[in-house]
Amino acid sequence: MGLFSSIKEYAELAKLQSKLAKHFPSFAEQKKWLAKLKHIDANVKSAHNQSHILKFLIEILEMPDAVEGCIVEAGAFKGASTAKISLFAAYKKRKLHVFDSFEGLPPNTEMHEKSTEGHSIKGWFDKGNFAGSLDEVQKNVGKFGDASVVSYHKGWFENTMPLFKEKIALAYLDVDLASSTMTCLKYLFPLIEPGGAIVSQDGDFPLVIDVFKDENFWKNEVGCKEIPVIEGMGKKITIIRKK
Repeated sequence: MGLFSSIKEYAELAKLQSKLAKHFPSFAEQKKWLAKLKHIDANVKSAHNQSHILKFLIEILEMPDAVEGCIVEAGAFKGASTAKISLFAAYKKRKLHVFDSFEGLPPNTEMHEKSTEGHSIKGWFDKGNFAGSLDEVQKNVGKFGDASVVSYHKGWFENTMPLFKEKIALAYLDVDLASSTMTCLKYLFPLIEPGGAIVSQDGDFPLVIDVFKDENFWKNEVGCKEIPVIEGMGKKITIIRKK
């Protein structure tokens, strides 16, 4: 991470930690939760910046209890994000469902060049990249997270997601590919409860942005009358809310 990116990350973390403080008023509580997240970062390899996942964790805290449903994670890698999400899901008394092939990325022909932030992403998303076995993820969640709230759905998204029918309050997508993003949106967005949202960590990838902007996709594949409310279009963390 370059100097400018590091400064930007630190500034974003400071802002997010102030939001976290609203939910954990005592300094001891804040310190405890941040220590848990740092402990996971120190022990489990991840593909996210701290600020990226913290934005989603705060979404979990801010989601009203009146919005029913579980939490879904699509794309677990080694289980760092899964462990973090599981802790916050348990705190808010919600179940977490994790979808992943546990074999890395699927075969694809997508030509990714640069993110909207300007850095190269060429070659990042080849077949098999970002692989973590189910056993590895489960062990990491068992050691650093809260395994009691987690269920796993092993396989390619197009095979596992059509079988899932539970109400969803929040979903976190870290799937990298435009094709995988389309599959997730097609099958998960109809299950999102009003007031809920899908959070994508891939919002700075131009091919994924094209999916978000595709009115025909939203109408014909997802079944929406119009493109839903999308916050942060073109930014790393993009949030798609259901009214």
